[in-house]
Amino acid sequence: MATLYIIGTPIGNLEDITLRALRVLKEVDLVLCEDTRVTKRLLSKYEIDTPTMSYHAQSKLAKVDKILELLTEGKNIALVSDAGTPCISDPGVLLVSQVREKFGDDVSIVPIPGPSALITALSAAGISVAEFTFLGFLPHKKGRETLFKEIAESTRVMAFYESTHRIEKALESLEKFCGADRHVIVARELTKIYEEFVRGTVAEVRAHYAKNPDRVRGEFVVIVQGRI
Repeated sequence: MATLYIIGTPIGNLEDITLRALRVLKEVDLVLCEDTRVTKRLLSKYEIDTPTMSYHAQSKLAKVDKILELLTEGKNIALVSDAGTPCISDPGVLLVSQVREKFGDDVSIVPIPGPSALITALSAAGISVAEFTFLGFLPHKKGRETLFKEIAESTRVMAFYESTHRIEKALESLEKFCGADRHVIVARELTKIYEEFVRGTVAEVRAHYAKNPDRVRGEFVVIVQGRI
């Protein structure tokens, strides 16, 4: 039986990888990557020479067919993303769905837990997250305003990912729909050299980035406390 491993990889610090993940990356026949250049930095650090192949949101059907063919031949394959756990706000979920649909139980799909920017941020946020809603990456246009309205009305903690290019607009929308006094935590560049947590009201966090434009860069996790 072939196996497709879903492997969590570091979100920044390359030391944040499990011994099991390293073993499997060495043993499989192929590693599927979003960007082979990114993954090869990790593999090189741990002297792993397993062949790699790109698989991402723009991969054509022929690429998927090739992956399914390799599994049919009994090859063991690892799926990784550029950072974090695959299939969480990640195109890898499409491949896993296709593998399950085509092979059923004839191909084993094995998750190997690892880092997640969401869980990393929540663990250090300093607020109760017994219940929370994760929104992934918010849409650029269609449906974006609707989600901010949902965030404003929710009594649960809401969390989402945001990019360098839209973080300031996201904070502006939070102030518009949730009010300037809603408490938020913004986690930036987690596990990297410039890791930063900014806590306070929406107005305070907006002011922080207005005064420090050099920190409006990197990858962000935004955590919004629920409406009281």
